[in-house]
Amino acid sequence: MSFKTLLAYQKGFDLAMEIFHLTKTFPKSELFSLTSQITKSSRAVCSAIAESYRKRQYEKHFKSKLSDADSENSETQLWLDFAVACEYISEDKRIELQNKSEEIGKLLHYMMQNPGKFR
Repeated sequence: MSFKTLLAYQKGFDLAMEIFHLTKTFPKSELFSLTSQITKSSRAVCSAIAESYRKRQYEKHFKSKLSDADSENSETQLWLDFAVACEYISEDKRIELQNKSEEIGKLLHYMMQNPGKFR
């Protein structure tokens, strides 16, 4: 089995790619600020999930990396708020992406609460 089979990873990857394509419409002046931050945090969700999977035989490490993924997921939500405030995306788009992010958060929480199911 591979971390790529995990639903949280798959949904996280899809969201990160959606955000990546969305940020192509952001102003060039945001390249090293908001664009960089939101793409970095959304990709870090997947990275931490992949790392957690390799640590799954050590419950505390597994949970710690999943907690990192959850933190990055929350950070992504913050940057979405800024994208709306800066008028780079609509409120409807933010809600759509927020819902996807919250679903990922629920999957991460499930994994943290049930580490034995991922050994």
